[in-house]
Amino acid sequence: MAALFAETGHMRMSDTLETGFRGRPHGGSGTRARVSVAVVALSILFVAGAAWVRSHHSNAGTSGILKLGAVDAAIAEQSIGGDMPPSQAISVAPVARHVPQIRVEFESSDDLFAYMQSLEPAVRRGDAEAKWMVSRVYDYCSGYAMAPAAFARDTQVIREMAMRGSPAMAAARERVSHRCSRFVPQDDLSPRMIVVKRTEAAEAGSLAAEASLLATGKPVKQGEDYARDLVERVQESKDPDAYSALSPGMGIASSGRVSMTDQVAGTQFSELAWQLAACRLGLDCGPQSSLMTSYCANGGICSTDPSQDFTSFVYDAAIPRQGVDVVNAMVDSLMREKRKGQ
Repeated sequence: MAALFAETGHMRMSDTLETGFRGRPHGGSGTRARVSVAVVALSILFVAGAAWVRSHHSNAGTSGILKLGAVDAAIAEQSIGGDMPPSQAISVAPVARHVPQIRVEFESSDDLFAYMQSLEPAVRRGDAEAKWMVSRVYDYCSGYAMAPAAFARDTQVIREMAMRGSPAMAAARERVSHRCSRFVPQDDLSPRMIVVKRTEAAEAGSLAAEASLLATGKPVKQGEDYARDLVERVQESKDPDAYSALSPGMGIASSGRVSMTDQVAGTQFSELAWQLAACRLGLDCGPQSSLMTSYCANGGICSTDPSQDFTSFVYDAAIPRQGVDVVNAMVDSLMREKRKGQ
């Protein structure tokens, strides 16, 4: 997704972070304790053709060379210099669906430590949804909780740069700091523990956790048959969390996989399509949502308009003009999948 934002020339954080800045290393076990400013700077400087670490879906996720797929490249080549206003690009309004209260509370809570504590009784009962939401707290708060003081210092450095993207990124990081303020390094919200929590949730029956593990290269089962079956189960479920969790695995990471033949998969546009479908299915994709916050705080992918939701942001800044119909068709196909055979 970072490469798509770079292709259209929107919000490149290389415009806001100085190339020579070095993040401070941390002692202790030697494990990286946070997403440092150095990592953020390098990740955005590399969007023109190098690697970007996926931080939104899991800090335990894999990194890879992001390059435009054949379809993406053709569309981008045709559309250089042309952008379509978001109001013209969004073809279908979000679908009205019931969102479990436990997910609503995650998005609305100002104290994710207290929120996670409130889930403990359900977790002890083996509730899959509660375990999934615990893993989401770990994921969201990991960068801050591993080194709160260092996280705050880096936020201040970003703010003091006073460049184009500094205010948005600093605000996103402050939002994370506020919501995660009661966590400390001893709570061990590490990348390793994110995988542990996701695995526990998947074993309890969480489809979203299972999808997340596949997307980050740590599936609960191996084999192409399993991967295809899981993708089909996610499509049939119409679970917005599962769609969102699966999305990074349906982009370039799935290019060439036999199991993904005839699926919405294999290009950066297909990754966006899964995420946009999640928004349409009811995932909170608003300006203050964990989705928008994580993209900005962890990856430096920030909207210059603080009132912009994820869907508007994507159509405004990530998809070339001629790509709108392609992405809309992908999203529509994902939305229709459940009705096959009915």
